[in-house]
Amino acid sequence: MGSLLILPGDGIGPEVMTEVRRIIAWFQDKKYLKFTVEEDLVGGAAYDMHGTPLADETLAKALEVDAVLLGAVGGPDYDNLSFNLKPERGLLKLRKELDLFANIRPAQCFDALASFSSLKKEVVSGLDIVIVRELTSGIYFGEPRGIHTDGSNERIGVNTQRYTESEIRRVAISAFELALKRNKKLCSMEKANVMESGILWRDIVDEVHVDFKDVELSHMYADNGAMQLVRDPKQFDVIVTDNLFGDILSDCAAMLTGSLGMLPSASLGNKKENGLPRAMYEPVHGSAPDITGQSKANPIACILSFSMALRYSFSDVQNANLLEQSIEKVLAKGYRTPDLMMGEQGSLCSTKEMTDKILEELDASL
Repeated sequence: MGSLLILPGDGIGPEVMTEVRRIIAWFQDKKYLKFTVEEDLVGGAAYDMHGTPLADETLAKALEVDAVLLGAVGGPDYDNLSFNLKPERGLLKLRKELDLFANIRPAQCFDALASFSSLKKEVVSGLDIVIVRELTSGIYFGEPRGIHTDGSNERIGVNTQRYTESEIRRVAISAFELALKRNKKLCSMEKANVMESGILWRDIVDEVHVDFKDVELSHMYADNGAMQLVRDPKQFDVIVTDNLFGDILSDCAAMLTGSLGMLPSASLGNKKENGLPRAMYEPVHGSAPDITGQSKANPIACILSFSMALRYSFSDVQNANLLEQSIEKVLAKGYRTPDLMMGEQGSLCSTKEMTDKILEELDASL
């Protein structure tokens, strides 16, 4: 079916990735999915072994496989390393070298966890939206940038919002393709009322829409989009936006679900000769060094990252749905890792026990 490179990383990364390996093994054994799976090091673990957060050999593997599945990087043991050796540099190098320009952040609220949100339950229950964020351009990368002093000796901070047609076009195509796999509805967000880059963004998205007439396209100013996300988030399905607005809006959408540790993400690049995009999947949560090795980590975000790989890298919607439905059933029965416990409600599970319950539901589906 395809090839996977697993990079567990640091902190709770190896713990949650161990559980993902069990899920992958189930699909290999029971659903006969033919994955070639390799494992390697990234982040602090790679530094400890190789003296670099990403070895050249590991990068070469990442460039060859169909998808990379990453756990988490970083931890206090590496805080005093020089900037170019910090664990996070390994992650950033992977994104750069694979040219992963489209960041996909779903915000899905399982009914059993709707009370975790700060919004009313009826507003978020059943929420299932995706934000596609341009990841490699915009104001975070534009030139000129920096801090300088003017003639009156006053300091000025400068950042440049810059987009080319091709940069907008490729992320727009990714968003339209994603919308086709979902509910054929896309909202593009920018600030065309005050920013020339926003005008160009809207023009290019309209041009791309010509090739995706089956998708319903709408435009919205990003500030209004933020308001609408907390007013009526279920009006959206797929949202596409630039790097800066995507950074803000995706965090806003993530917290609608009430549990940041439950959320996966994907970063996609250009398609290879086999038609699959370069891709890396990872949970939104960090390395959580405070609970490392205590069997408290929630494996669901990393397991859902594998579900995203099934859906978007291998076009296996049926098995992606099966996995997500099994997780939803486990949560509906009240099983919780410590991060999901509310008072005395729920049956407390360890990292492994949560995966045991998910595997039980998968077995029951056969």
